[in-house]
Amino acid sequence: MNLTISGHHVEVTPAIREYVHTKLERIRRHFDQVIDIAVILTVDKLREKDKRHKADINLHISGKDIHVESLAHDLYAAIDALVDKLDRQVIKHKDKIQDHQHDAIKHIPDPASAS
Repeated sequence: MNLTISGHHVEVTPAIREYVHTKLERIRRHFDQVIDIAVILTVDKLREKDKRHKADINLHISGKDIHVESLAHDLYAAIDALVDKLDRQVIKHKDKIQDHQHDAIKHIPDPASAS
């Protein structure tokens, strides 16, 4: 799995890098077929009191690309919200994959014919 963390108008410190890495462990716990992850952390200075911290993620898994973004007043809060949204998306994708791998109706034994 390739993990790329980049910053736009913000320096990605080792503490931020480690925080993102530990939060993404939750995603790998649910779904281990992740190919590539690209995280972009952005700080937009609109006005002094309206600082916006934005976190984007592009997750490439087999058969699908998932893009999630979140905004907050704190970078760590934006990362937390991002991972929560991403976790829901990954679980939803995993459920869709597993739902399509069920037995066909013709292979299910009929309880009326068994008696």
